[in-house]
Amino acid sequence: MTDSALHFSNPLIEQRNLANGTAVVNLGARGIITVSGVDRLDWLHSLLSQNLKNLNPGQAAEALLLDPHGHIEQAIHFLDDGEASWLIVEAESREPLLAWLRKMVFRMKVEIQDRSDDFVVIGRLGEGLAKAAKSNGLSLIWNDPWPGVVTGGVRYSRAWPAKWPWSESLVLSEELAAATEGFESAGTMAYDALRIAAHRPRQKSEVDEKSLPHELDWMSTAVHMSKGCYRGQETVAKVHNLGHPPRRLTFLHLDGSEHSLPEAGDEIFVAGVEGAIAKGKVTLAANHYEMGPIALALVSRSVPEDADLIVRSQHGDIAANQEVIVPASAGKAANLPKRNLLMGGKH
Repeated sequence: MTDSALHFSNPLIEQRNLANGTAVVNLGARGIITVSGVDRLDWLHSLLSQNLKNLNPGQAAEALLLDPHGHIEQAIHFLDDGEASWLIVEAESREPLLAWLRKMVFRMKVEIQDRSDDFVVIGRLGEGLAKAAKSNGLSLIWNDPWPGVVTGGVRYSRAWPAKWPWSESLVLSEELAAATEGFESAGTMAYDALRIAAHRPRQKSEVDEKSLPHELDWMSTAVHMSKGCYRGQETVAKVHNLGHPPRRLTFLHLDGSEHSLPEAGDEIFVAGVEGAIAKGKVTLAANHYEMGPIALALVSRSVPEDADLIVRSQHGDIAANQEVIVPASAGKAANLPKRNLLMGGKH
């Protein structure tokens, strides 16, 4: 085996190269859908959680497709080139999203195409690839708005995670080698470790059938609080203004003495509580090249923010310390006083 082969097989070195901007990662299969036609932005604006109708050509955005109860169905990386909108989603989301969009066309002047087989999505920390594919004269590069707060968004987290100037470039499949020439290669394990450190949620790992955008701090980049009506908007507004999300995303520093990592779905318990029931689950874990074993997890809002946790894995119990992403106080933005029911509802 050559030195180069040894280099590429080390995920910690790959992480360092990716963090330094000298490596790129092929993100694997993705759904890539285009929507063209004069009504495309108004139409997509009415369906999704983000303000899309006022986007400038080349401006990237993130949007969610929610069900009627505000639960996340699709997380969409969105880019418009002035003639067509480009939607990048998980590979598993491609067919459901295509089917739903086609069902919602009605009399709108839009045309939907599946372009998934034409492109490869290449990610890096830094500017998009110079040889990214172009459409209508614009490079097809999606720049991640995380961890900022876009116009109309709300950020709950008090922590500021690792820098995350992430970009995703669409590259024609036949031009992959030329587009990535001069970069090291990194795997998706390296990408996952850096994403965990950046507190960055992803549909494939952090979203389940109960997920609300508030729980993942996705209100900061994927939801516009004052745009027009869209499916699930009532729940989004109600939880933010009047309630609290039932779960919260947290970052875990894991005990590395056992030299093992938990798996996605491993249950989380509050340490020192006899006969306790599970209070959450790990969504993704990795060994970070600087921080060691880390994870993202969804825990009940009732879990104290300073509580020591135990992850129950097939390798045994793993101690974990929290770094709060979404605080237990998230929500209740309207700050309305409680009604006094004994006084007939008067304050």
